[in-house]
Amino acid sequence: MTQNRRLFFRFLTGLLLFGFNGIVASHIALESGQIVLLRTLLGSVSLLAFFFLSGHRFSFAGRGRDVTLILLSGAAMGASWMFLYAGYRTIGVSTASLLYYCCPVIVMALSPLVFHEALTRVKITGFLCVCGGIVLVNGWGGGSLSVTGFLYGILSAVCYAAMLILNKKARSVDGMENSLLQMLSAAAAVFVLLLCKGGLAMSVPGVSWPWILLLGIVNTGFGCWCYFSALGALPVQTVAVCGYLEPLSAVIFSALLLHERLTPLQITGACLIIGGALFAECVHPRRKAQPPRQAA
Repeated sequence: MTQNRRLFFRFLTGLLLFGFNGIVASHIALESGQIVLLRTLLGSVSLLAFFFLSGHRFSFAGRGRDVTLILLSGAAMGASWMFLYAGYRTIGVSTASLLYYCCPVIVMALSPLVFHEALTRVKITGFLCVCGGIVLVNGWGGGSLSVTGFLYGILSAVCYAAMLILNKKARSVDGMENSLLQMLSAAAAVFVLLLCKGGLAMSVPGVSWPWILLLGIVNTGFGCWCYFSALGALPVQTVAVCGYLEPLSAVIFSALLLHERLTPLQITGACLIIGGALFAECVHPRRKAQPPRQAA
């Protein structure tokens, strides 16, 4: 197997692990914030080990502005995961994952203000498709989705968008170093939020520990290593197209393993969300900016 093919399959492994997060979380008998705290703590330890074992060293000295942006980005990521995991519990893994993945289009819609990038007809078309998909996934017309769960999903996407925007502005720190700093910041932010809410005290059932270790060490630590160690060596268009395997796999896994079912209307909405975002991002690959450096 060639080096490029190994990197490609490593990248796909990371995406599939991210898509499996909701399934693993569904077996953990803790509040969503507590699950995220344990995930970020174990993920941070695992990433530190992968970081040093793979020969990396910290190199952000003298880049205070960019490090600050990455730490803020990590805090937004922690908040995003808290909303996402609350969404898993409220509206199910498949629907919450689809709403979460509206984030790229939120970033695109804000790009004229944040990055001074023009909105093309292609991007506007993709944005409208995603908006239509959100309406259908929400079950409007059938009233099938919890309003609270819908808000959790949308807020997770908004926080995810904030994470990507802040991260994109930190241009001098990338790859594994960027991911590790974000994970450490996310763990700190979630710890502070839970401390303020009085949610740090937790009693973890013994049956939940294997799933917690799987989520933190394998899905997060190993998954991020697979994703970021391959990201820089793959073509931008390959990263953009394959990235949509994450929400798609989340929907498939939830249907097969959790027996969640989407209505025909919601399936149409899912196609509009994934297809519209993919259309807006990949129709003009030469104009596409660098891919996001962080995932779910």
